Amino acid sequence: MKKEPTKITHPFAPIYNAQSKILILGTMASPKSREYGFFYGHPQNSFWRVLAHIFKSETLVGIEDKKKFLLENKIALWDVLHSCEIIGADDNSIRNPVVNNFSEILRKSKIKNIFTTGKIATKLYEKYCFKDTSIPAVYLPSTSPANRKYYNFDKLCEEYKIIKFTTG
Repeated sequence: MKKEPTKITHPFAPIYNAQSKILILGTMASPKSREYGFFYGHPQNSFWRVLAHIFKSETLVGIEDKKKFLLENKIALWDVLHSCEIIGADDNSIRNPVVNNFSEILRKSKIKNIFTTGKIATKLYEKYCFKDTSIPAVYLPSTSPANRKYYNFDKLCEEYKIIKFTTG
């Protein structure tokens, strides 16, 4: 039986403050993230482990710890999409994308670098957002468990360490 796409509106506000220097953008909050109530909420997603490792931080467990970590390290976090039709967490199934407006974040912070996590986030950002931000996106591989066969933990850490050098 063919699954039908579900219309999703992004449930999370962006995380940033006036000191944020970089913006990390995923595509859209997954069903597990929406259930968890925060970005990269799938327990097998490596995003938080990778960031904790490259910043030599303790394991990030709760939502408040993760928010505090982001802000202390001058990292803003959001997603490219405001809404879309999607089947589960399959970014390849996205239809009718509506992008977030990044003008307020960029105006109220020191963001000069944008990183996109995954090929679809990068493609959507380049197609719909770059013309408004004028900041090219730097592609980072997805930390999703579906991408693990291509990028193990060590390889992800190697790719993501550019974030630490950009926030310093």
